[in-house]
Amino acid sequence: MSDDPSPRPVADGIDPVYADPDNPYLRDPPLEFDPVESLSRAAAEAQAADLRAAIREHDRRYYVLAEPSVSDRAYDDLFARLRALEARFDLPTDASPTQRVGGEPLDELDTVAHVAPMLSIQQSVEAEDLREFDRRVRATVGDVNYVCEPKFDGLSVEIVYEDGAYVRAATRGDGAYGDDVTAQVRTIRSVPLVLAGDPPERLAVRGEVFFPRDAFHDHNRDRVEQGEEPFANPRNAAAGTLRQLDPGVVADRPLDCFAYDILDASETPPSQRAALERLRGWGFHVADRIEVVDSAEDAIDYRDDRLAEREDLNYEIDGTVIKVDDRGARAELGATSRAVRWAFAYKFPPRASVTRVTDIVVQVGRTGRLTPVALLDPVDVGGVTVSRASLHNPEEIQRLGVGVGDEVRVRRAGDVIPEVAAVIDHRADGAFALPETCPVCDSPVERDGPLAFCTGGLTCDAQLVRAVVHYGSRDALDIDGLGEERVQQLVDAGVIESLPDLYGLSVEDLADLEGWGETSAENLVEAVDAARSPPLPDFLVALGIPEVGGSTAGNLARVFADLDGVLAATEDELRAVDDVGPTVAERIRGFFANDRNRAVVAGLREVGVDPEPVETDAGDALDGVTFVFTGSLSVTRGAAADLIERHGGAATGSVSGNTDYLVVGDDPGRTKRDDAAETGVPILDEDAFADLLADRGIGYPPTGSD
Repeated sequence: MSDDPSPRPVADGIDPVYADPDNPYLRDPPLEFDPVESLSRAAAEAQAADLRAAIREHDRRYYVLAEPSVSDRAYDDLFARLRALEARFDLPTDASPTQRVGGEPLDELDTVAHVAPMLSIQQSVEAEDLREFDRRVRATVGDVNYVCEPKFDGLSVEIVYEDGAYVRAATRGDGAYGDDVTAQVRTIRSVPLVLAGDPPERLAVRGEVFFPRDAFHDHNRDRVEQGEEPFANPRNAAAGTLRQLDPGVVADRPLDCFAYDILDASETPPSQRAALERLRGWGFHVADRIEVVDSAEDAIDYRDDRLAEREDLNYEIDGTVIKVDDRGARAELGATSRAVRWAFAYKFPPRASVTRVTDIVVQVGRTGRLTPVALLDPVDVGGVTVSRASLHNPEEIQRLGVGVGDEVRVRRAGDVIPEVAAVIDHRADGAFALPETCPVCDSPVERDGPLAFCTGGLTCDAQLVRAVVHYGSRDALDIDGLGEERVQQLVDAGVIESLPDLYGLSVEDLADLEGWGETSAENLVEAVDAARSPPLPDFLVALGIPEVGGSTAGNLARVFADLDGVLAATEDELRAVDDVGPTVAERIRGFFANDRNRAVVAGLREVGVDPEPVETDAGDALDGVTFVFTGSLSVTRGAAADLIERHGGAATGSVSGNTDYLVVGDDPGRTKRDDAAETGVPILDEDAFADLLADRGIGYPPTGSD
């Protein structure tokens, strides 16, 4: 149930649905088990049956009723015992609780036909439209009662059972066909794998898979802290999770599911009220905020009550659903090809740009900069759902006085980046305080004006992942295969603990990791090995020195010629370099003065990384000629730019009227090509670029002495 070893409250009474009251595994404390090896097969089968029944009941009480009857420790002991029995005696496990942990990843999601159509319903935010719906219903079938339910904002699914056992689940899709998500839904603890009581032989249930709000905020917090984009809202989180091809990923995320209708059954209850009671009795999670009314005005009041408590619920709702209770009247009302005529969704108005700060997390960037980020209850801002907003820096937090729990107004800065504009209602005890140590590596945090930085340097895991990705990026050493997901995997697996570890990777280290094969492992090892003698400008860029891009790195390399010269340069010497002002000089000196960063550089040299020195002046064959590069070349763009500049030319980042040539490599962007076409700038491929250089006596590709 949880990794938290602390005991949960234990219910005094127990009303088992899945297990006999005399089942020995229904209560704390757990019993002492005889060794598995000492049991006969018959005794093992009997004990496994009791364990499965008890675990199903504990799951129902924990995930459906929120009334746990045993502690987490006791539950985990029962679960572990059941697994041991199933493994030792090779017991059948199709409907066992142990099968909720996931399964083999899928190649794709199959499309399946629904047992019964999953039709939509008419919806509106206007009360008068609901009144009109009520008039049409009564004109057709006379007086009726309505069942009012929350309108869940998740992902609608069909869940099918045969003889009380779970057999399939599918998304709504187009109403007639949906994606087969049987393996994914199986992992959701509130979806019973075996129905309790006396279920019908055939049953198709309609439910809504959702991400509980507290779990959503916790999950987004983890994503933001890891530098990943958070989910925009719980609905997107649920939909994205349920469509994962790896059921193990789904099992790791705390999805829930409300059952709210019976689509088809061999025995159909006479009313919606009866259907909901049956669903509860069979072990499904059914919402408790359901009311029966006999007028449109009462249905309007119900919707207004749900709107007032919307922010207090642990699940997202975007309105209410009003359903005719009597199934006979439903049949008489019928449906169109797309929507039923017996139900109406009375929607909430869109949320304003005022929302609540649910948490504030601190991201650590590649350069060590700490950026506070506010996690929000999702809110619509200019047509975009926003669930986080930047707080920029510690000074901005103090200026706003913002803390967790405050109501804030959110805007999109420059119509793009969400930010907290103002605090509307201070509900926190005080403004959020930035931590004094890095939340990732626990190194001291230092302030630099309005900014804050982790002092851990390249030894900080947060900086390490981004540092390795940057080290291998196109603008640095251009090592193919070092994308963020792969680097994160290598860091998590402990294969890479610092940059020098890259050069110690072996095919055996990588091939054993999930998602890697021998070929991909060999390719990465070879690509890393080929980057042992990079051009000095590329190496300086790759180190991720703050404020040092390709142009600045080239200038440093031309002035100081080799790595030792750069390492030994004083701040005054650095300031004398073109494009290096006081701030940049301070950043460079500070980077190399950091003992941890110098240790990383020393470690790289120890494993054979030897940046090629640069000839400081190779002539003026390209004097006055300006180049722009786009796409991947056979050398890094930094090396190509350095070659141009060493021969008197210029390499800039964007096409303008002063550009003489645009050099296009593989996989280029469109913007620079379009700009070149518009301004009449000649476009060269890499071969034509090499020919142009050869005509001027310049060898290509460049070498350290070129």
